[in-house]
This record gives sequence, structure tokens and C-alpha cells, in this order.
Amino acid sequence: MSSLFKTIALIGKHDNPEIMTPLLRLGQYMESRNLGVVLDCLTAQHVAGKEYPILTLDEIGARADLAIVLGGDGTMLNIARRLAPFDVPLVGINQGRLGFLTDLSIDTMLETLGSILDGKYVTERRMLLSAEVIRNEASLFSALAFNDVAVNRGIGGGMIEFEVRIDGEYVYSLRSDGLIIATPTGSTAYALSSGGPILHPSLNLIALVPVSPYTLSNRPIVVGSDATVEVLMHRTEGARVHSDSHSHFDLDERDKVVIWRSPHSVRFLHSSNHSYYRMLREKLGWSGFP
Repeated sequence: MSSLFKTIALIGKHDNPEIMTPLLRLGQYMESRNLGVVLDCLTAQHVAGKEYPILTLDEIGARADLAIVLGGDGTMLNIARRLAPFDVPLVGINQGRLGFLTDLSIDTMLETLGSILDGKYVTERRMLLSAEVIRNEASLFSALAFNDVAVNRGIGGGMIEFEVRIDGEYVYSLRSDGLIIATPTGSTAYALSSGGPILHPSLNLIALVPVSPYTLSNRPIVVGSDATVEVLMHRTEGARVHSDSHSHFDLDERDKVVIWRSPHSVRFLHSSNHSYYRMLREKLGWSGFP
């Protein structure tokens, strides 16, 4: 059967020499199916004995029909943000336990990938967030987030104070350790540990989850993906804004953090029997009656 994909990009966890063996297996399997294989430049540092074209992530975005990411959810978060503007479909393979984003097992990866390459898969699109920090009407920082944008107090500092506006309308003032603005993907990450709801990834929603609020009546709320969220800083105490715990920026009083849905989305391919609820049961330890 002719594959729907012709050029396959292999991307491994950065600075992990253990990826060499499984990546070579993947490369050999793709070659056996007469598919082109390329490596990203960081992954190539740990793959010896096989000559594949080495590309930057931007070049992979322009040339690859499919990107296979070997690592954990952190690796996938980084790659998903970088490749989202190119709309390259992603498949995640986890070296250890199955992840929320890297849901294929390394033990059965060739069998599952064979079915995907034959067109037996389901497609899932997930939204991202854009964030910007405005100070004195000037934009000083911008970032893309797949999980969440979080405003947090500084190390050793006290609670921070800020007000939240949605679509320009005042919602509340909050004194807390911070606020998480999460996508459905991020609802099972930092937001979940702070008491936020789990949102199915097919939903286009944004969750606002306070972190240790001074007033317990400040509860998480969920708004539509077309909403623009503004966080106006009043008392910062060394506060920072974090995008996926990857990009950071120090905040001052009167700074404004603006968050809205990005025009880009991430496209995942899963095996045809993929179940989000089964994955939740496995990752969160849900079970039946004792």
C-alpha cells in the first residue's frame, strides 16, 4: 500500500544518547517502506552509523509530511510549538510510561506506525495560546504556549495582586500565588495540580485557575476560545510570566499580560483505537470499584 506520507522527520529528546537505538530502528523501518528520512540537527548528534539529511526544525516544517517525536511530553511540547505554524502532523513515542502527548509505546511502535502509515489513524487538533506582555503601551515579550501561560509570584516573595479582565470587562481582583491560563491540553498539567478541571482536548476552551488564592471563593472558571484574557499587575513581588515553563519574563507593577487563542494549532495522529479516556485512566490511576 502506498503511504500518504513520503518524507518522515525523526526527532528525539535533546541531549539523550539513549535515543540512538530506537531512532535507528525507526529509520530502517521507514527505509524498508521506501520513505525518505530526515533528522533534526540536535537529534543527529546522537545518531551514528547512518547518513540521513540533517535539517533545522524550520526546514523540517517546510519539507516533512510527518514528524515522529521520541521522548516524553516535555519534548513533544517543545516540538509542537515549533512545528505548529507549518501544520506538520505529529506522532509521539514515549520511552517510558505512556504520556499524555506521547501515547505510543516504544515496544510496539513499528506495528502501530505501520498502521498509521497505511492510513489507519485518527486525527486530533489542539489549540495553542499566544501571550504578550505590555508595559507603557510597548510590547516587551511574546510567546506561544501549548499547555498554559502562568503568572506566578517570585521565589521567597509574598502573594501577588492583580486584576483579571475578559474581553475588556472587569472580572475580579485576586491576591494569590498566581494564575494559570490553560488550554485543554494544559488542563492535565499544572492547572490540574492547582484544582482546575480536566477539559477534553477536542474542546476549544480556556481555563483560568487561581494558584493558592487568599480568598477561597476565587474558583477556576472556563471561557470560550475566542476570549481575550488580560492580567493587570498591581503588586508583583518578583512575579514572572511563564509560557509552558519554557519562556519566562519578569513582571513589574502596572504590566499587562494579554492571552488569546493562537491562529495556529497542533495536529496529532493517533492509532485508530486511541482513547483519551483510557489514557486518563492509565495516567491518573482511575479504576473501577474496589
